[in-house]
Amino acid sequence: MPKLTDSPDMIDKHTYEIRQDEDKVVYKSLEEVGDDLPDHAPRFVLLSYPLTMGDGRLSVPYVLLFYLPVTCNAEMRMLYAGAKELMRNTSEAGRIIDIESVEELEEIPDKLKSG
Repeated sequence: MPKLTDSPDMIDKHTYEIRQDEDKVVYKSLEEVGDDLPDHAPRFVLLSYPLTMGDGRLSVPYVLLFYLPVTCNAEMRMLYAGAKELMRNTSEAGRIIDIESVEELEEIPDKLKSG
């Protein structure tokens, strides 16, 4: 089973500071990541996900998941959308994958393989 590292980041809406969730957790599956994502609040998740490509090569892409559920309020949507590129540049993630629901986590390995 692949090992992935997750760092859910939150924005303090009073100071506009992006801060890491205090629980430093190494998840064993994307399902575990989904269990920790809130239903109505956005999150940035830094993800390093080992996978085997079609030609047998091992790849470990480092990406930023931008979790923006459709049920979150407009103020939070704007706050996180405005910070997305800053978070990508600061984290030096290779790319951003936008998801709106926990169910979309199942598609992440295919998205990573497709480049």
